[in-house]
Amino acid sequence: MKVAVLSFAHVHAATYLRLLRDMPGVEVLGSDPDTALAAPGESRGRAVAEPLGVRYADTYEEAFAWRPDAVIVCSENARHRPLVERAAAHGVDVLCEKPLATTVADGEAMLAACRAAGVRLAVAYPVRFSPAYAAVKRAVTTGGTGRVLAVSGANNGSMPTGARRWFADPELAGGGALMDHTVHIADLLDDLFAARAVEVYAQTNNLLYEGEVAAETSGLVTVTYDNGAVATIDCSWSHPRSHHSWGGLHLTVVGERATLEMDAFDQQVHGFSERRRTGLGLPFGVDLDERMLRAFLFGAGAGAGADGMDVADGEGGLRTLRIVAAAYASVGVGGPVRV
Repeated sequence: MKVAVLSFAHVHAATYLRLLRDMPGVEVLGSDPDTALAAPGESRGRAVAEPLGVRYADTYEEAFAWRPDAVIVCSENARHRPLVERAAAHGVDVLCEKPLATTVADGEAMLAACRAAGVRLAVAYPVRFSPAYAAVKRAVTTGGTGRVLAVSGANNGSMPTGARRWFADPELAGGGALMDHTVHIADLLDDLFAARAVEVYAQTNNLLYEGEVAAETSGLVTVTYDNGAVATIDCSWSHPRSHHSWGGLHLTVVGERATLEMDAFDQQVHGFSERRRTGLGLPFGVDLDERMLRAFLFGAGAGAGADGMDVADGEGGLRTLRIVAAAYASVGVGGPVRV
């Protein structure tokens, strides 16, 4: 199977190149022609691919001439649509980095293009493949929790501009922390519930990095679902730059008969480094990105222990994007907004 990674703008691009390179039965090629758009000091293009031993194409035309079976789009959020539409025109399945797009109109157009071409559109939400989430889903779907009444979620992290400055550029990213971190939990709830979001209320601020970036760096989103459940999502870039980890994702699910608590990334031994004078974590858990790639390429549940989970499809990606769009509208009007 031949897989092309298009653009290295997203921080996950190098991870995907490495995982695909080491995956039996997969040939990988990278292409990142827009390196001139990168911020000074950011590593892009051949400087990323060649140290990994990955074949490189100077243009997207060359990448598609290679006739890939699938592509992974890792461009800036605002540039997802043209690459997805180009892949659809070539009849190639697409895994698009999250969020699907920066506007609902772009997301709808991407979905329509892939439907018309008969190709698969998936969205990169690796937290679906967490063993912790699998346990939560089993408890909810088998009735162990009873009816879910409320969910409290937090997807916090460090300011991402240290690796890629475009994450805090409202034009390229579509916003800031609200756009970046709301979608992971919204996707989990989209998968968990046989229900849809009906109302969103959100507040944001930039108190943490006032004057440094234009985008919001903190946010709190409340989502009401048509099954009566209410979810709150803390989507802030609130970890200090000195923090020993990039961030994390926590979920508390309150049901009629049980309360579940989940930490998606805590399969690690915690300690303290005397040499570095900081806390550290030594991970021993599964690689969620690898599980996601295998499910996209080889089908739901591919790989040991994958719990039958499949990647999020384009329709699911569009539903989570609608929640984010409603959240930004809510911030604008200062009150709840219907989805």
